[in-house]
Amino acid sequence: MPDLIIAAAAAPTLAVRGDNRRFPIHRIYCVGRNFAEHAREMGSEIDRGSPVFFMKPADAVLPGGGEQPFPSATSDLHHEVELVVALGTSANGEVATDQAMALVLGYALGLDLTRRDLQAKAKAKGLPWDTAKGFDRSAPISELVPAAQFGALASQRLTLSVNGNLRQQAPLSDMVWSVPEIIAELSRLYELRAGDLIFMGTPAGVAALQAGDRYHASIDDLLHLEGHFTSR
Repeated sequence: MPDLIIAAAAAPTLAVRGDNRRFPIHRIYCVGRNFAEHAREMGSEIDRGSPVFFMKPADAVLPGGGEQPFPSATSDLHHEVELVVALGTSANGEVATDQAMALVLGYALGLDLTRRDLQAKAKAKGLPWDTAKGFDRSAPISELVPAAQFGALASQRLTLSVNGNLRQQAPLSDMVWSVPEIIAELSRLYELRAGDLIFMGTPAGVAALQAGDRYHASIDDLLHLEGHFTSR
């Protein structure tokens, strides 16, 4: 072990249901425009030949959700509830779609928080919008449920309520690109590793959050995530 000039930060990890061991996070990949109605509400149409990807830092996670300060530098913070796929096996180069599920360890429930005003300004200038997506605590996330306990992905319903009012809901079957398709596409662009998380995109109904708001997200009775935004 080499001597370090500064202390290394602890690696972010997630709890795994039914296991005392934790899941160490390597990278966070995110899929954009993976629900057609959400793409339309954002002024885009789906191109089935070209998934949209972006990334968040691994330490953007907020394991377990809970209380968090309202993010800085925004007056238009949006919620985007998503299925999260956790890879437990590294890929050996490109992965065929029919082999992709062998990499999956389990699933979680996450929020892709977005500083929509910063994203809109960047898009208008043709600039990257990393600051809109990759900020601190921009990825609240539940525990992981092993794939065998979650069951085959089908019509499980993804929902998000804010202050008791339902805002987002859709079955996972509405995803434009399936989990194995996304894993295969990512493997052509990146060296996928055990510890990677994939946020699979959000359904329609994204809207603004305010300091004081409380949210509750779920995938049927399989996963739940709750949180509360405080003033800075």
